[in-house]
Amino acid sequence: MSEQPRRPRKPGKPYRRPQKDPVRILAFEALRAVDERDAYANLVLPPLLRKARERDDFDARDAALATELVYGTLRRQGTYDAIIADCVDRPLREVDPPVLDVLGLGVHQLLGTRIPSHAAVSATVELARVVLGDGRAKFVNAVLRKVARDDLDGWLERVAPPYDEDPEDHLAVVHSHPRWVVSALWDSLGGGRSGIEELLAADNERPEVTLVARPGRATADELLGEEAAVPGRWSPYAVRLSEGGEPGAVDAVRENRAGVQDEGSQLVALALANAPLDGPDRRWLDGCAGPGGKAALLGALAAERGAFLLASEKQPHRAGLVAKALDGNPGPYQVIAADGTRPAWRPGSFDRVLVDVPCTGLGALRRRPEARWRRRPEDLDGFAPLQRGLLRSALEAVRVGGVVGYATCSPHLAETRAVVADVLKQFPDAELFDARPLLPDVPDLGEGPDVQLWPHLHGTDAMYLALIRRTA
Repeated sequence: MSEQPRRPRKPGKPYRRPQKDPVRILAFEALRAVDERDAYANLVLPPLLRKARERDDFDARDAALATELVYGTLRRQGTYDAIIADCVDRPLREVDPPVLDVLGLGVHQLLGTRIPSHAAVSATVELARVVLGDGRAKFVNAVLRKVARDDLDGWLERVAPPYDEDPEDHLAVVHSHPRWVVSALWDSLGGGRSGIEELLAADNERPEVTLVARPGRATADELLGEEAAVPGRWSPYAVRLSEGGEPGAVDAVRENRAGVQDEGSQLVALALANAPLDGPDRRWLDGCAGPGGKAALLGALAAERGAFLLASEKQPHRAGLVAKALDGNPGPYQVIAADGTRPAWRPGSFDRVLVDVPCTGLGALRRRPEARWRRRPEDLDGFAPLQRGLLRSALEAVRVGGVVGYATCSPHLAETRAVVADVLKQFPDAELFDARPLLPDVPDLGEGPDVQLWPHLHGTDAMYLALIRRTA
């Protein structure tokens, strides 16, 4: 058989190397670390940005865009996944995770930023060429062109079930929270549709950076002298940095006289410190002290009264962070690595005890948006024994007439009121008392006696606090 003559190749576009965009490559690397290593964006992103700033082609605007791309993509992941699922011909679980990360970045640029559609698609396809290869870049291009045909409101009308048919699933898709989290937050919040929608929307807003001036070492007035600083809402030691404010540029923060701390955490520490006592006020305990923010504030407050603070943390590396936070505290203190459920102290040794227990972290979804996708309802069962054990140990550690503060950065009823109610059944000589008067001028604190703070009502993380006094 004779060979057929070859057809001449059609002229085509010459191959063009993909252009490397440092901003979008950095955002992609951060998302991959969150997915592959279960890392937290607020821990992964800063070192990536510091390294990028060493280059001449990466400035403050680039850092701001990279931050917005990472956090915006993570916060809206549930919504964007629903939209992407409508644009592909296979289940999302069959799409490679790196491809989903690139698609998420592209959809956020299209639907969540002011970047023009053509630029958002072009830049994301170029990123896909760099990190995924030309073949999968074509898939990314096809999906994003479908997404670009409508705006966010139009897509939500298409992919979210009607509220009247399934309110929880509607809110889950529209506000990008897992359905079980929507249900749990709604139970904790109570009320109708407007309150839960405001809460879920607040979870998707970028939180302000809040500083705490450690008493005796810095003042709020000093911090207010910084650029972009405004007063806190509720804590006398709080100062908020408006957008663009950098905590590392503040002298008091570098010198450990101030720190970064959400105002809700400040209020918890202040309420415990100001709770009325019967008898002496000489020994304080922070029984779950890591990473050290509340311990540093408590230590400063204790120092003003001549009281001693023992800061206990089970994990040695976290105990090291506590020691660093307390370094330079003017009053007497000690940091130990110890298990709070197996106390290294005698019963009845303390006048004030705080246990800010490990939890699901559903109250800090603004700051750790990836946590909403990692947590599962069964995680509650894992935390429950520890939370109850720590509160029992705290009640045993406090003297008669002393006060225990039970705190958690979760509003889930299984981690708040259920824990307190269960443990108090075992301590007939302990009673809840009203914590609300210890948060003066803070509105919307409910019926008490415990306190639940909310992002949409107070601008804080959703911190919970119950104050308990030993009566006999």
